Amino acid sequence: MLFRSLIFPNFRHYFIGHTLSTLGTWIQQVALAWLVYKLTHSAALLGLSSFLALFPQLVVSPLVGAVIDTLNKRVALIVVQALFLIQALLLAYLTYFNLLNASSIIVLALFLGLLTAIDTPLRQSFISELIQDRQYIGNALALNAMIFNSCRFIGPPIAGFLLAISNPFTCFVLNAASYLFLMLALLLMRNIHATQATGKLKQVFQQGYSFIFKNQDYKRMMIGIACLNFTASSYVALLPILSKDYLHGDAKVLGYLWGMAGIGSLLSSLLLAGSQNDDNIHQRIFYSKFLCALGLIFLSALNLFSGYLLALFLLGFGISTANVSTNILIQKNTPAELRGRSVSIYTAIRFGFDALGGLIAGAIASVYSAKWALMFFTVLLCLYLLHQLPQHFSGKIKDPTY
Repeated sequence: MLFRSLIFPNFRHYFIGHTLSTLGTWIQQVALAWLVYKLTHSAALLGLSSFLALFPQLVVSPLVGAVIDTLNKRVALIVVQALFLIQALLLAYLTYFNLLNASSIIVLALFLGLLTAIDTPLRQSFISELIQDRQYIGNALALNAMIFNSCRFIGPPIAGFLLAISNPFTCFVLNAASYLFLMLALLLMRNIHATQATGKLKQVFQQGYSFIFKNQDYKRMMIGIACLNFTASSYVALLPILSKDYLHGDAKVLGYLWGMAGIGSLLSSLLLAGSQNDDNIHQRIFYSKFLCALGLIFLSALNLFSGYLLALFLLGFGISTANVSTNILIQKNTPAELRGRSVSIYTAIRFGFDALGGLIAGAIASVYSAKWALMFFTVLLCLYLLHQLPQHFSGKIKDPTY
């Protein structure tokens, strides 16, 4: 059953609130990317703003993980959503009064990145506390990914439509309002069974890192996530350039391209949510990375709208499948008292290397071109996959153990 984990009332509240909040986030992301490039025509600033919105996760999230395992996660999430709301209102204010410039974009992107570095591992580890039966965790995580990916599919076209009939200010205000729904959902939750770590913070932090990086299976998964998101996710920073300079499109075209990646991601999460077992999860992860390489090849070699749509579908499907499947492996095989730290390291690597890839993509595009940037990342991902081929077919890859 696709929505079987919704039998738990707390997760049901989270599902509804998070869906509405994430929809607002995607509307803001597309509107801001379009506004930044329209105001500055700077590929480097696009890459830098994408980098600052994600890179703090690489630095901050691992540190936050140790704190997360000692906190009341529900209260912490309410506070974080309130800060997200303030960030969106600041962005709306600066846009309305035409005060948005390169400096304010950088500051707000960094503020958003710091909040996201706290929010992502906090939310991911909190999901497991809303599910009383371990066998439902995989479905809940897949549904959580489905929220992100369905909004990624719906949000960009809505943003494109709003930008066509209104302005970015409207998009930013809608995003600010969307955080209220998740805050309300969190307030409605009852009887959450949480496991909290004890001991000194330094000891808690060291315990989490030892658990992940002294275990060869976990370490291998983290390297795979780093390579995938550094290379395949770099397209996000380049999409406004591809839309405007190569396809000569407007905000609607950008919305369609982003939406196609969202369709691929949504299909991936639906298939994962409907899956009853994870026996072939390692093969699934490997072949999804191969689809990402194929998508990068199409995106770098072709210069057609239809070719871009196919490439973005493959990238959306492949990135989502590999990331969510890895997250399922981690959360199902990690002790509850270590889950916050394990998830924080996973999200730090996933989004941190996504940010590094976006920054380098913007830098290469500003010096050479977006196409050269895509070719660079295509070669890197293909070399990684070739390195993994012998290990993959030797049968040495197995589930992590503790």
